[in-house]
Amino acid sequence: MRWIPIAAVLLVLTSCGGDGPPWRDLGGRCATPRPGIDRQGTLDDEKKFLRAWTDDLYLWYSEVPAIDPAPFTSAIDYFAVLRTPVKIGTQPKDRFHFTYDTAAWLSLSQSGQELGYPITWTVVPKDPTLPQLPREWRVAYLEPNPPAMLNGIRRGARIIKIDGADMLNAVDQASVNTLNAGLFPAAAGEQHTFRLEDYNTGAQQDFTLTAQTVITNTVPDVHTITAGMDTVGYMRFTDHLKTAEKALADGINTLNAANGGAGVKDLILDIRYNGGGYLYIASELAYMIAGPTRTSGQIFERLQFNDKHPPDIDPLSGRPFSPTPFYNTTTAANGGSALPSLGLGRVFILTGESTCSASESIINGLQGVNVQVIQIGHHTCGKPYGFFPQDNCGTTYFSIQFKGTNAKGFGDYTLGFSPGTAAAGSTLQGCAVGDDFSHELGDSAEGRLAAALAYRNSPTCPAQSTRALRAALPEEGVVVKSPWRQNRIVGR
Repeated sequence: MRWIPIAAVLLVLTSCGGDGPPWRDLGGRCATPRPGIDRQGTLDDEKKFLRAWTDDLYLWYSEVPAIDPAPFTSAIDYFAVLRTPVKIGTQPKDRFHFTYDTAAWLSLSQSGQELGYPITWTVVPKDPTLPQLPREWRVAYLEPNPPAMLNGIRRGARIIKIDGADMLNAVDQASVNTLNAGLFPAAAGEQHTFRLEDYNTGAQQDFTLTAQTVITNTVPDVHTITAGMDTVGYMRFTDHLKTAEKALADGINTLNAANGGAGVKDLILDIRYNGGGYLYIASELAYMIAGPTRTSGQIFERLQFNDKHPPDIDPLSGRPFSPTPFYNTTTAANGGSALPSLGLGRVFILTGESTCSASESIINGLQGVNVQVIQIGHHTCGKPYGFFPQDNCGTTYFSIQFKGTNAKGFGDYTLGFSPGTAAAGSTLQGCAVGDDFSHELGDSAEGRLAAALAYRNSPTCPAQSTRALRAALPEEGVVVKSPWRQNRIVGR
């Protein structure tokens, strides 16, 4: 089967011109200027800006080859080559380079709105040791209170066909185009017919899905579980959007009020499908887990820039730049009010290969202040890097500009955090457990949640069934999300 490309969508607004780095004077000169925002310029001006910006801020600027910009017919195409070609093993050293339409990025990051369906898909790649298995697109989860068109669709359902095109065996370009058109609708109101196969029963059914503006619920499930004599909190957190700030605080308040106001003994944080987003949201959640005693005066994350910029100087302005603290208040937009906290000395975190960037910062930041992190699931994506999104001429560019380290100076997890495996500078405990599509997320019988509950009583890991191993551990799915939702973004 031919790989189906995932459409790139991209990110943040920073003004150009005035005092600051030299590339600022090159910004905002556009071949097609936005009225009232940009100046008339040329495509060559846009490419000069990108090269100067890269040379100043890109973490691995010295590894970027000298490439003639003249043949490139768009600034986005030129930006695509302005990164290191170095590989680590078989993986590109920089696999996080992307762009986003600025207006679309602002809509999604600030309001959680995006065109599509109220479904998040996970893509399970073909296992080279099991060549008979096709690549699979499965339902990772539905948004809460889904519309009637999704009635009968459950977590784990596999796409068989879209508008008649075979998802499992498409080899011709026409079929691939049909599949892409259904997966990534271009306009609200578009309708596409999906044939889905239920994970548990194997029954197939056709569903007509209508594209719509979807508002992401960032904290769709907060509830308590009775475990023996204890009350355990469960929180599912999907995206570090600005809208998550209030939802997370409300969730922690709910857990504090549980058990007659006695709160919870432990927290199980489910971020298996959380690819990241705003770093300050990660800091706030880490504070709410650990509480003021452990975090007071501590660094959540210190940013390390390239050798042109010292770590505690803002590379954009040249002014002193403080490390990210454990924020104990909301942003001014949400009243600057004090955040609640659980004051826990340990936390159980459910992870997957889609747990990335700002989500990994939660793990690393808590480790830095000696909160015990017990990891249940799959290894994380391995991205201690981030950026300051930069708008120019209506496109927001994301180029790796820093590496993040915790209060102990640790940030070397480019291979991800692996449950039960202690990396240098890390003392993670936990279990490798497959993604259990046979149960809904938040169900106490779901494999990863059940393993976390069992680990509380005895630090042993469950045996994996053959089906779970085949369907999840060797072939851990990666959720299909906009690239910016799988990153670490500075801004508060």
